[in-house]
Amino acid sequence: MKRLLKGIILTLVALVVVVVGGAYLIPPVAVVERTTVIAASPDKVYAVIASMKRFNEWSPWTDLDPGLTYTFEGPEQGPGQKMSWKSGNPQIGSGSVTITEAVTNEKVTTELDFGEMGKSQSVLTLSTVSGGTLVKWVFSAESNGILNRWVSLMFDSWIGGDYVKGLARLKALVESDAPATDG
Repeated sequence: MKRLLKGIILTLVALVVVVVGGAYLIPPVAVVERTTVIAASPDKVYAVIASMKRFNEWSPWTDLDPGLTYTFEGPEQGPGQKMSWKSGNPQIGSGSVTITEAVTNEKVTTELDFGEMGKSQSVLTLSTVSGGTLVKWVFSAESNGILNRWVSLMFDSWIGGDYVKGLARLKALVESDAPATDG
Protein backbone atom coordinates (compact mmCIF):
# COMPACT_ATOMS: atom_id res chain seq x y z
CA MET A 1 0.00 0.00 0.00
CA LYS A 2 2.84 2.41 0.87
CA ARG A 3 4.46 1.63 -2.46
CA LEU A 4 1.25 2.40 -4.35
CA LEU A 5 0.75 5.65 -2.46
CA LYS A 6 4.36 6.65 -3.08
CA GLY A 7 3.94 5.86 -6.81
CA ILE A 8 0.78 7.97 -7.01
CA ILE A 9 2.44 10.90 -5.24
CA LEU A 10 5.54 10.72 -7.46
CA THR A 11 3.32 10.55 -10.56
CA LEU A 12 1.35 13.61 -9.43
CA VAL A 13 4.54 15.55 -8.67
CA ALA A 14 5.96 14.62 -12.09
CA LEU A 15 2.71 15.69 -13.76
CA VAL A 16 2.76 19.06 -11.99
CA VAL A 17 6.40 19.59 -12.97
CA VAL A 18 5.61 18.77 -16.62
CA VAL A 19 2.52 21.01 -16.75
CA VAL A 20 4.11 23.97 -14.96
CA GLY A 21 7.57 23.59 -16.47
CA GLY A 22 6.17 22.92 -19.93
CA ALA A 23 4.07 26.08 -19.77
CA TYR A 24 7.22 28.15 -19.44
CA LEU A 25 8.66 26.54 -22.56
CA ILE A 26 5.67 27.82 -24.55
CA PRO A 27 6.28 31.33 -25.95
CA PRO A 28 4.69 34.09 -23.85
CA VAL A 29 3.08 35.60 -26.96
CA ALA A 30 0.80 33.57 -29.22
CA VAL A 31 1.09 34.51 -32.90
CA VAL A 32 -1.10 33.57 -35.87
CA GLU A 33 -0.08 34.75 -39.34
CA ARG A 34 -1.63 34.35 -42.80
CA THR A 35 -0.83 36.00 -46.14
CA THR A 36 -2.28 36.49 -49.60
CA VAL A 37 -1.38 38.41 -52.74
CA ILE A 38 -4.02 40.81 -54.05
CA ALA A 39 -3.86 41.91 -57.69
CA ALA A 40 -4.12 45.60 -56.85
CA SER A 41 -1.88 48.40 -55.67
CA PRO A 42 -1.29 48.94 -51.94
CA ASP A 43 -3.37 52.15 -51.97
CA LYS A 44 -6.46 50.19 -53.13
CA VAL A 45 -6.00 47.62 -50.36
CA TYR A 46 -5.24 50.27 -47.75
CA ALA A 47 -8.43 52.18 -48.59
CA VAL A 48 -10.41 49.12 -47.48
CA ILE A 49 -8.40 47.99 -44.43
CA ALA A 50 -7.98 51.48 -42.96
CA SER A 51 -11.75 51.93 -42.55
CA MET A 52 -13.50 50.06 -39.72
CA LYS A 53 -16.79 50.84 -41.47
CA ARG A 54 -15.63 48.64 -44.38
CA PHE A 55 -14.43 45.76 -42.20
CA ASN A 56 -17.70 43.85 -42.45
CA GLU A 57 -17.39 43.80 -46.24
CA TRP A 58 -14.57 41.28 -45.85
CA SER A 59 -14.78 40.06 -42.25
CA PRO A 60 -14.65 36.27 -41.83
CA TRP A 61 -17.04 36.53 -38.85
CA THR A 62 -19.91 38.53 -40.40
CA ASP A 63 -21.89 35.44 -41.41
CA LEU A 64 -21.81 33.86 -37.94
CA ASP A 65 -24.56 36.11 -36.57
CA PRO A 66 -26.98 38.01 -38.81
CA GLY A 67 -28.23 39.89 -35.71
CA LEU A 68 -24.80 41.29 -34.86
CA THR A 69 -24.91 45.00 -34.00
CA TYR A 70 -22.10 47.52 -34.49
CA THR A 71 -21.30 51.00 -33.29
CA PHE A 72 -18.53 53.27 -34.56
CA GLU A 73 -16.58 56.01 -32.81
CA GLY A 74 -13.72 58.33 -33.64
CA PRO A 75 -12.38 59.53 -36.98
CA GLU A 76 -13.40 58.05 -40.34
CA GLN A 77 -9.91 56.57 -40.83
CA GLY A 78 -6.71 56.16 -38.90
CA PRO A 79 -5.77 55.94 -35.23
CA GLY A 80 -8.63 56.29 -32.77
CA GLN A 81 -11.22 54.81 -35.11
CA LYS A 82 -13.19 52.24 -33.10
CA MET A 83 -15.78 49.62 -33.93
CA SER A 84 -17.68 47.85 -31.15
CA TRP A 85 -19.88 44.80 -31.61
CA LYS A 86 -22.50 42.88 -29.65
CA SER A 87 -23.71 39.39 -30.39
CA GLY A 88 -25.74 36.71 -28.67
CA ASN A 89 -23.56 34.11 -30.40
CA PRO A 90 -20.90 32.90 -27.93
CA GLN A 91 -18.44 32.41 -30.81
CA ILE A 92 -18.55 36.16 -31.41
CA GLY A 93 -19.55 37.68 -28.07
CA SER A 94 -19.05 41.39 -27.52
CA GLY A 95 -15.99 43.56 -27.82
CA SER A 96 -14.26 46.26 -29.78
CA VAL A 97 -11.44 46.87 -32.20
CA THR A 98 -9.55 50.17 -32.28
CA ILE A 99 -7.00 51.33 -34.84
CA THR A 100 -3.88 52.24 -32.88
CA GLU A 101 -1.51 52.87 -35.81
CA ALA A 102 -1.97 53.50 -39.50
CA VAL A 103 0.85 54.03 -41.98
CA THR A 104 -0.64 55.00 -45.34
CA ASN A 105 -0.39 52.16 -47.89
CA GLU A 106 1.82 50.11 -45.53
CA LYS A 107 0.21 49.03 -42.27
CA VAL A 108 -2.85 49.11 -40.00
CA THR A 109 -2.46 48.02 -36.37
CA THR A 110 -5.48 47.38 -34.19
CA GLU A 111 -6.12 46.51 -30.58
CA LEU A 112 -8.88 43.98 -30.02
CA ASP A 113 -10.71 44.02 -26.70
CA PHE A 114 -12.71 40.89 -25.95
CA GLY A 115 -13.73 42.01 -22.45
CA GLU A 116 -13.15 39.27 -19.90
CA MET A 117 -11.37 37.17 -22.53
CA GLY A 118 -8.60 39.77 -22.74
CA LYS A 119 -6.93 41.96 -25.33
CA SER A 120 -4.85 41.17 -28.36
CA GLN A 121 -3.32 42.92 -31.34
CA SER A 122 -3.85 42.51 -35.04
CA VAL A 123 -1.61 43.95 -37.76
CA LEU A 124 -2.24 44.08 -41.49
CA THR A 125 0.90 44.92 -43.47
CA LEU A 126 1.10 45.68 -47.17
CA SER A 127 4.10 45.32 -49.46
CA THR A 128 4.43 45.55 -53.21
CA VAL A 129 5.26 42.26 -54.94
CA SER A 130 5.11 40.95 -58.47
CA GLY A 131 1.42 40.64 -59.27
CA GLY A 132 0.15 43.18 -56.75
CA THR A 133 0.24 43.59 -52.99
CA LEU A 134 1.29 41.05 -50.41
CA VAL A 135 -1.07 41.32 -47.45
CA LYS A 136 0.09 39.81 -44.17
CA TRP A 137 -2.44 39.54 -41.33
CA VAL A 138 -0.89 38.82 -37.93
CA PHE A 139 -2.71 38.20 -34.65
CA SER A 140 -0.76 38.31 -31.40
CA ALA A 141 -1.82 37.92 -27.79
CA GLU A 142 0.12 37.73 -24.57
CA SER A 143 -0.28 34.39 -22.83
CA ASN A 144 0.07 35.12 -19.15
CA GLY A 145 -0.26 32.24 -16.72
CA ILE A 146 0.11 28.50 -17.03
CA LEU A 147 -3.37 27.74 -18.39
CA ASN A 148 -3.27 30.62 -20.91
CA ARG A 149 0.05 29.42 -22.31
CA TRP A 150 -1.31 25.92 -22.90
CA VAL A 151 -4.52 27.35 -24.44
CA SER A 152 -2.46 29.60 -26.73
CA LEU A 153 -1.24 26.47 -28.52
CA MET A 154 -4.73 26.23 -30.03
CA PHE A 155 -4.87 29.79 -31.39
CA ASP A 156 -3.51 28.89 -34.81
CA SER A 157 -6.17 26.25 -35.38
CA TRP A 158 -8.92 28.48 -33.95
CA ILE A 159 -8.00 31.71 -35.78
CA GLY A 160 -5.95 30.65 -38.81
CA GLY A 161 -8.89 29.43 -40.88
CA ASP A 162 -10.82 32.64 -40.19
CA TYR A 163 -7.84 34.69 -41.34
CA VAL A 164 -7.62 32.67 -44.56
CA LYS A 165 -11.34 33.27 -45.17
CA GLY A 166 -11.05 36.99 -44.38
CA LEU A 167 -8.06 37.46 -46.66
CA ALA A 168 -9.89 35.64 -49.48
CA ARG A 169 -12.87 37.98 -49.04
CA LEU A 170 -10.57 41.02 -48.93
CA LYS A 171 -8.87 39.83 -52.11
CA ALA A 172 -12.20 39.33 -53.91
CA LEU A 173 -13.50 42.72 -52.73
CA VAL A 174 -10.41 44.72 -53.71
CA GLU A 175 -9.83 42.89 -56.99
CA SER A 176 -13.45 43.46 -58.05
CA ASP A 177 -12.86 47.22 -57.73
CA ALA A 178 -9.25 47.54 -58.85
CA PRO A 179 -7.46 47.14 -62.16
CA ALA A 180 -4.60 44.62 -62.13
CA THR A 181 -1.11 45.93 -61.44
CA ASP A 182 2.13 45.27 -63.26
CA GLY A 183 3.96 44.59 -59.98
